[in-house]
Amino acid sequence: MAYGDQPTLTAGDVQIPLLGFGTWQLEPEDARRMVAEALRIGYRHIDTAKIYNNEEAVGQGIRDSGVNRDDIFLTTKIWVEDFANGDLQRAAQGSVERLGFTPDLLLLHWPKVQPSFEETLEALNDARAQGLTRDIGLSNFPSKEFRQAQDLSESRLLTNQVEYHPYLKLTPLLETAKALGSSITAWSPLAQGKIADDAAISEIARAHGKTNGQVTLRWLIQQNVIAIPRTTKEGRARENFDIFDFELSNEEVARIHGLARPDGRLGDWIDPAFQWDDVAA
Repeated sequence: MAYGDQPTLTAGDVQIPLLGFGTWQLEPEDARRMVAEALRIGYRHIDTAKIYNNEEAVGQGIRDSGVNRDDIFLTTKIWVEDFANGDLQRAAQGSVERLGFTPDLLLLHWPKVQPSFEETLEALNDARAQGLTRDIGLSNFPSKEFRQAQDLSESRLLTNQVEYHPYLKLTPLLETAKALGSSITAWSPLAQGKIADDAAISEIARAHGKTNGQVTLRWLIQQNVIAIPRTTKEGRARENFDIFDFELSNEEVARIHGLARPDGRLGDWIDPAFQWDDVAA
């Protein structure tokens, strides 16, 4: 695939653009408009999910953009109600039909106790074998379940999409992804806007002539973490993409890491049967 000058990471033998455009909470009209504009700006990684109810609009936005489909990395997700063998494959087929494209990456949206991991991973691999996705992965899996899922998967799980931003420490999960030859994708990478007024990030931003959002996204991709910010504003999407002409120092990266705190998680819908990795902020 042609991603221009954008940095990518390689999971298995697959290249994934480190900066993507997310569509969580985007109404269909906004999703169509913003996906088309993001691709015109230069984004080459688009993220959606069945539960977002905008896959059809995302697909239309891709067509509206005029960008060749082969030059785009497209991710969607299977919702937890469709994890059973048979249901999962039908849900994957539904995503293909709504998008109008075969996704590059199909993720399990959250870990679920039932059906078993064995059944769900077998179904996910079967969806890949049927050509309903090019590759597979996870979302919101703690390290223990991440390892279990990879042990059960015939194919490499290319990423684990989880909440990650300066107020949340993710060291064990990052180490797990590296050990498994996988990657981490950060949702809510800008902490739902909370980084905008952060004094430490503002100081670093002034030193580089950048915004707080640009510094935060740069902090993520310098860790080889995929970031998928979303916005309804074309100007903000352009701003978020303008992060490839500067680099944070090791000291600046460490200073941002130091902002992590025990109560930093903003969205936690994990089944109580599972526990996030134990980390000290």
